[in-house]
Amino acid sequence: MSKRDYYEVLGVDRSTSDQDVKKAYRRIAMKFHPDRNPDDKDADAKFKEATEAYDVLMNAEKRAAYDQFGHAGLEQGAGGGGFQGGSSFSDIFGDVFGDIFGGAGGGGRQGPQRGSDLRYTMEVSLEEAVRGATREIKVPTLQHCNTCDGSGAKPGTKPVTCGSCGGAGQVRMQQGFFQVQQTCPKCRGQGKTISDPCRDCRGQGLLEKTKTLSVKVPPGVDTGDRIRLSGEGEAGPSGGPSGDLFVQIAVRQHNLFERDGRNLYCEVPINFVDAALGGELEVPTLDGKVKLKIPSETQTGKMFRLRGKGVLPVRGGPIGDLMCRAVVETPVNLSAQQKQLLQEFRSTLNEGGNRQSPRQSSWFEGVKSFFDGMTK
Repeated sequence: MSKRDYYEVLGVDRSTSDQDVKKAYRRIAMKFHPDRNPDDKDADAKFKEATEAYDVLMNAEKRAAYDQFGHAGLEQGAGGGGFQGGSSFSDIFGDVFGDIFGGAGGGGRQGPQRGSDLRYTMEVSLEEAVRGATREIKVPTLQHCNTCDGSGAKPGTKPVTCGSCGGAGQVRMQQGFFQVQQTCPKCRGQGKTISDPCRDCRGQGLLEKTKTLSVKVPPGVDTGDRIRLSGEGEAGPSGGPSGDLFVQIAVRQHNLFERDGRNLYCEVPINFVDAALGGELEVPTLDGKVKLKIPSETQTGKMFRLRGKGVLPVRGGPIGDLMCRAVVETPVNLSAQQKQLLQEFRSTLNEGGNRQSPRQSSWFEGVKSFFDGMTK
């Protein structure tokens, strides 16, 4: 069976650059590689055919001979396919798998590893969230061992260069056709090993301790806001830098106020006499008590706005308001005299007709219309 044209195999033309040839081969090789297509003889044949074409076209002398004489120009010991000569698989796939396997020729041991970040949830009262506060918290964390200064080695000794990776932190491994790099299992990528570990931290360089920190809560914070304390997280291994501590705010529920952004809300109970005749009440705010005028004929649900009595947002902007919702309270535990007075008052309401209870009248009219519509 005659061989296909190498340019046709890779889907390129004769003027294609080496870089484009490499891209074309990489695409085909990844599609038909035997590891991806086990027990598929057709894919295996296409993979070998593409590899043979790539081996020829990436070799300047072989490509010149092939361009002039075709396949006949390669029969005199000039190559002939397989995986001999040409570029290695690490050259071909280095930029594809570099991020996964650490690159074909680079990588190596990295600098000191940074410690982990920590999160601490701190509950604060509404007053503390609005006005700001300074709180002390105790955080359990990993810190550098004072005995060995975080090195993990016994005082007077030092970590030695790893014999497996030669200090590179990575070792090369052959996996089929691929040569890849992975973290050295002996030194775990550090490039050094400890022959005589510290007794206090047992060679880890870290000890679990509880530290007390002072946290300044800025005015205006709300649930979900985070305060970042740089360098107060877990210490890094082998003397590496510490991570950060993120303090997450959780505002406790208040027994009087509810917060919605920059505004505060509260309910104000009003007896039905003040609601009907009007009056004046003292209502609480976070700054103290203020007088609230209740107009006559106030109904449940009416909102009163006290400007500037809300929250100043932590990210800037105008201060919010305090919204007071009126709740007309029905009297309970009435005396006989009070009941008599209310019965007399009710009779006067009946004499007044719909004019004094417009909402009740409109509701009954709506009910009547509803039932009339059902009977038609």
